[in-house]
Amino acid sequence: MKPGWNRREFLQKTSAATLAALAAGAPMPSLLSGCRSTGNSSTGHSTADTVILLWMAGGMAHTETFDPKKFTPYEKGMSGDRVLSTFKSVPTVLDGIHFSDGLQSIGRVMDKGTLIRSYVAADMGHILHSRHQYHWHTCYEPPQTVAAPHIGAWIANKLGPKNPVIPAFIDIGQRFTVGEGEELKAFHTAGFLGNEFGPFFIPDPSQGLDSVRPPIGMDARRFERRNQLYNELVNNSPVGEFGSDYQKESLKRSMEQAYRLLNSPEAKAFDLSTEPKAIYDRYNTGRFGLGCLLARRLTEQGARFISVTTEYEPFKGWDTHENGHTRLDDMKCQIDGPIAQLITDLDKTGHLDRTLIILASEFSRDMMVEGRPDAKVLEQVNQPDVLTDPKFYGMHRHFTDGCSVLMFGGGIKKGLVYGKTADERPCKTIENPVRIEGIHQTIYHALGIPPDTQYEIEKRPFYTTPDGKGKPVMDLFA
Repeated sequence: MKPGWNRREFLQKTSAATLAALAAGAPMPSLLSGCRSTGNSSTGHSTADTVILLWMAGGMAHTETFDPKKFTPYEKGMSGDRVLSTFKSVPTVLDGIHFSDGLQSIGRVMDKGTLIRSYVAADMGHILHSRHQYHWHTCYEPPQTVAAPHIGAWIANKLGPKNPVIPAFIDIGQRFTVGEGEELKAFHTAGFLGNEFGPFFIPDPSQGLDSVRPPIGMDARRFERRNQLYNELVNNSPVGEFGSDYQKESLKRSMEQAYRLLNSPEAKAFDLSTEPKAIYDRYNTGRFGLGCLLARRLTEQGARFISVTTEYEPFKGWDTHENGHTRLDDMKCQIDGPIAQLITDLDKTGHLDRTLIILASEFSRDMMVEGRPDAKVLEQVNQPDVLTDPKFYGMHRHFTDGCSVLMFGGGIKKGLVYGKTADERPCKTIENPVRIEGIHQTIYHALGIPPDTQYEIEKRPFYTTPDGKGKPVMDLFA
């Protein structure tokens, strides 16, 4: 990766890759692949049928959440290098394992899952959230000469829908009308696999039903005419102009799937107003909390892959460039109760056994180090060495050498803590490092998707993980 890539270059390269994907014909299963080209591509053994990705967009500081270090309260004039955690640590249900204050509810369900404390993000030069998010979701460092499929698209392609009416890949909570919308679109795609395997978007879970029904006041005949008009518009779109026959047919199939859902009884799963008020209120901490509720309902209806995000919008949410302590206090309130409730509810109904839940972020944060200790990059935050204002109290710089990932259900061990970071700055990974190809192959292994899954694109094999060399972290499985 060229260290100096900026956002404009990133967009130019990914846009070119998208056009190349449109022009390409059908991806051909390689003769070397252990997968079949149709149907369930399982190896014959799987521990999960459904995946829920809880995406902490913006860079969640590990020392402020699931890997707390020594707590140092704020004092005007204090040295920033003294501050490792700005929250006290609190015990979890696991003996000797503590979380940062504000995550007590998730701490009480950790006997149902695994905590990875040693995820290491990639070195890609100057740090951009959209690039690292692209890398996390596709396993490929951008830019690529072809549009790399999102992990959800690979799963939709290889396993298909569990319920033929429910979209196999559902994305909840991310808008593209805020911040770096175009950059985020670059990896929210099925790429060369085709539109039918791409995400079904629900930007606001409280309005999920609007995604699967005609607008208010539109009768069936008018909706049918609009659907026909939409088909005509597609023919005049970039897909119609530049797309191969395969890509055109794939887009039509995706439209047919959406139309089929519109007229199905399962569409009611998108209507959160039917949830009992007491349960709705437990989840309702905002859009992310309601996204967790919608994910639970869709899992029960047979969804295959669901992503629920706190949403990436620059300088908001987990993207803490200042006021880190205050901002994280709010973020914990948004995620703690709903995530614990989601795990508890799926466990009670028996769905957790075959549902793999992952909580992750693109990288971590530190107060003093940008990048990693042995590969520092250009500092993007004016963080003084001496703190004279509470807004400087928190983790504001991007840190890639120690991140936390949580996994629950789907055959993952219960009550396991894997990996370790140093207790002193820099709080980097010192035991059992895990990188993105290991995370992806662990997910694929749980689903029974072989590690050598590949297609031939531009006369070369394209694997689920680069070069097909990724391996699952087998120590995580029960």
